Amino acid sequence: MPDAKRWPQLDWDQWKDTAETLQMWTQMVGKTRLALTPLQNHWWNIPLYVSARGLTTSAMPCADDLLEIEFDFREHILEFRLSTGAAEQIALRPRPVAAFYAQYKSTLSELGVEAHIWPMPVEVPDPIRFDRDTRHSAYDPDAVERFHRVLMSVDTILKRFATGFQGKISPTHFFWGSFDLCTTRFSGRPAAGPPRPDRMQQEAYSHEVSSAGFWPGNGGYGKPAFYCYAAPVPEGLAEKPVAHGAWDPALGEFLLPYDHVRTAASPEKVLMEFLETSYAACADAVHWDRTALERPIATAPSASAD
Repeated sequence: MPDAKRWPQLDWDQWKDTAETLQMWTQMVGKTRLALTPLQNHWWNIPLYVSARGLTTSAMPCADDLLEIEFDFREHILEFRLSTGAAEQIALRPRPVAAFYAQYKSTLSELGVEAHIWPMPVEVPDPIRFDRDTRHSAYDPDAVERFHRVLMSVDTILKRFATGFQGKISPTHFFWGSFDLCTTRFSGRPAAGPPRPDRMQQEAYSHEVSSAGFWPGNGGYGKPAFYCYAAPVPEGLAEKPVAHGAWDPALGEFLLPYDHVRTAASPEKVLMEFLETSYAACADAVHWDRTALERPIATAPSASAD
């Protein structure tokens, strides 16, 4: 029987409107992190992180203080916390993005936080400025709670998957532009080929990578799925076999539908096999030095361990 608590149903058509609204809200928070933190390689200073309550910025420098902003998907609030002890919150409920943005900016001002935020969303079709967006207004608490449960399960497995790599590797993080949770491995070699078309992509893909993660239904696939891709994309990658998943020629990456994992006898085993074999396909296609880069995946600690 599927474990509905850890791997709940997440039908994109049912929660698409909520997800699109939530993505706009995460972009506001993510753009605040972009404004307050110094650039790290591959934009690692801007993602959000899965927390026990939802998604968090982690602590960000803010004048002489630290600021953390966290989406609490249990109580359905956006919480602002300063190291001084000052705190504010915004209710997560159905309302237009423009109204949420106005309160978001007002809350930052009340806390004395100065952050220049470009109000235009990124990486979405037909973007509408936050302060003019009255189209996105849905918020289904039940769907958001299910989304968070999926994120927690995926975050745990991606972190375990990461233990099998001792080369350069990203944290497991949630990118608010693409609205996905991922981790990225690096060969250590600069990326071949022509420069990327913009600064964002050039910074993100300056070196050879294999990236794996989870989309909740966006990204052009139309339903929740796990993915793995290589950048640059090597010749012959599409013909490589992977466990449980398949190459999607339209997206140029390996995909594994979430429902295939959710309904499996062992979702963790199925997902880990997909991650391991799709990474191996990417690495072998461009001749990574896997002996030097890899090590055995760590096993989960026993509950009875001292």
